[in-house]
Amino acid sequence: MGRGAQQQTMQLTDQQLASQNAMNQQLYGQSQSLQNTAAAGYQNLLANPGYTPAQQTAINGQSMGALASTFAALASSAANRLARTNNSAGYGDMLDAIARQQGQQTSSLAQQNQLAFAGQSKQDQLTALQGLSGLYGVNSSLLGRTLGIPSELLNVSANVAKTPTFGSSFLNSLGGTLGKLL
Repeated sequence: MGRGAQQQTMQLTDQQLASQNAMNQQLYGQSQSLQNTAAAGYQNLLANPGYTPAQQTAINGQSMGALASTFAALASSAANRLARTNNSAGYGDMLDAIARQQGQQTSSLAQQNQLAFAGQSKQDQLTALQGLSGLYGVNSSLLGRTLGIPSELLNVSANVAKTPTFGSSFLNSLGGTLGKLL
């Protein structure tokens, strides 16, 4: 290889190296920006887990409103029957039974909503911790302990997520039964 060809090869190699270094710097900057954005999102999720008070109010309002309209329709049906038959026998008892059932259903729905709100809060905390641990390569249990979240709560949330659903349990038992029959 001649001296000129060697010089030209060195220049082309230097240009390629400079171009590659510039691209690497650009990718590194984009990666850092994305990591900072993701970390800020996870930290916000960790600081504000679960539904906002406005969302909780809306969820409660919608679910309680739907329940109330169901019982209002039942009471209206009872009143229509009274008007149609002109017989008030049992009307008061029916309204009492409807009111009792509505009270039971309302308290049950309120409890379900509160459990869902608490569960969503814990799930958001777990998601944020797992996301941060993925960004920084830290064990989520260790990260949770440093933030004052007991590992038992994280384990419970993780185990609840692993709990099989009715459908998967049913299909597994059905498969086992069919396997024994065949």
